[in-house]
Amino acid sequence: MSDSLPTRQEAWELLCDWTLSESLRKHARAVEHAMQSYAKKYSEDEAKWGLVGLLHDFDYERYPDQRHPQLGSETLRQKGYSEEIIRAILSHADYTGVKRETLMERALFATDELCGFLTACALVRPDKSLDTLEVSSVKKKIKDKAFARTVNRNDLWQGAEELGVSFDEHCAFVIAALREIQEEIGLKKSEV
Repeated sequence: MSDSLPTRQEAWELLCDWTLSESLRKHARAVEHAMQSYAKKYSEDEAKWGLVGLLHDFDYERYPDQRHPQLGSETLRQKGYSEEIIRAILSHADYTGVKRETLMERALFATDELCGFLTACALVRPDKSLDTLEVSSVKKKIKDKAFARTVNRNDLWQGAEELGVSFDEHCAFVIAALREIQEEIGLKKSEV
């Protein structure tokens, strides 16, 4: 039930208290929107899925190691977040040992790395926009190991697989979702 969730504003304030990096805040916003888009597609709770996306890395700046997201989950518990939300956030990091079982957990894993990768792909385009970004271009960039080298390529493929969709379908869906907020996450609308 969405009315028992902490508000989106409370989640945003928590994120901003813990995350000073503008790029990490934009990443959180991108994942939030991708999660809301998937929730809508699957007729799930958009508010809950959005909170999971927004807060999945809220503690990463403080704990950029394997203490993330375990230590952050303790804070979420203290602030009244449900175990369902906490478990989803824990499940996005394989090293926590929390297996992804629900659709929400699989969607978070699938959108997290892909949102970051798509943003990187758009930023190197002449128009710095998702409007002209095609799945084929993304796949070429995945093969370029020097490009966005911190992104785990296996996670990109595995995320789509865990969602039960092709990579092309997943990638196209997330590109379309992020186009709706691209200016908010530091990209530009194309002049084309």
